[in-house]
Amino acid sequence: MPDLPPWAWVVLGIAAVTVGLAKTAIPGGGILPVALFAAVLPARTSTAALLLLLIVGDLFALIAYRRHAHWPSLLRLAPAVLVGLLAGFAFLAWGDDEIVRRAIAVILLLMIAVTLWRRWRQNRADAAPAAHGLVAASAYGGLASFTTMVANAAGPVMSMYFLAMRTPVQVFLGTSAWFFAIVNLFKVPFLASIGLFDGGVLLMDAALVPLVILGAFGGLWLARRMKQQVFDRIVIGLTIVGAVYLLF
Repeated sequence: MPDLPPWAWVVLGIAAVTVGLAKTAIPGGGILPVALFAAVLPARTSTAALLLLLIVGDLFALIAYRRHAHWPSLLRLAPAVLVGLLAGFAFLAWGDDEIVRRAIAVILLLMIAVTLWRRWRQNRADAAPAAHGLVAASAYGGLASFTTMVANAAGPVMSMYFLAMRTPVQVFLGTSAWFFAIVNLFKVPFLASIGLFDGGVLLMDAALVPLVILGAFGGLWLARRMKQQVFDRIVIGLTIVGAVYLLF
């Protein structure tokens, strides 16, 4: 088990609860755990440790939305996703903790920018037409898979892609659930091959899994009571603070 001070365990606990919330009800919360884990743990270790908790959260997302996936969209993304994952793995294998830490910070800030830009587009009356085709799938899929391999931060990219395709809500949630479940499982052997899943990481994740489950059930309860906009603003604000912290 990593020798961390009590405050660090509190931060990791908050991140674990947020993973569950993000997977079941509040997708905008998915970036915050990335910043919290990378602020407490070595950068490459944080990517591996968070991945295992995300997989637990994926199980709850699949239980809720598994029947609504649009498989042609997933298959269209597959070639670019594979290229992006391999590029992200090469970066992780090559970079040291300092380089990866700063890369995570930059990716987080870019993902926040993407999220804000997407919402601005949604609010415009003259929204662009749906983004179909192989070129759009390649661009979004490649960027999403690279960012998820390096920082587990592909949520805003995939949200923007599915919204650009004018995907219905249930199909959006189901396709996203399957996308992240498949991709996150695919990442495990890659990270294991460079020694990121040591005994300390596994023990730490075992201690945090109950909080992910708590967050998943809490998300189902909270979704009916808290406005999405309020939570998203909190998440975005805290993530910007975390990303700036990682840069310095």
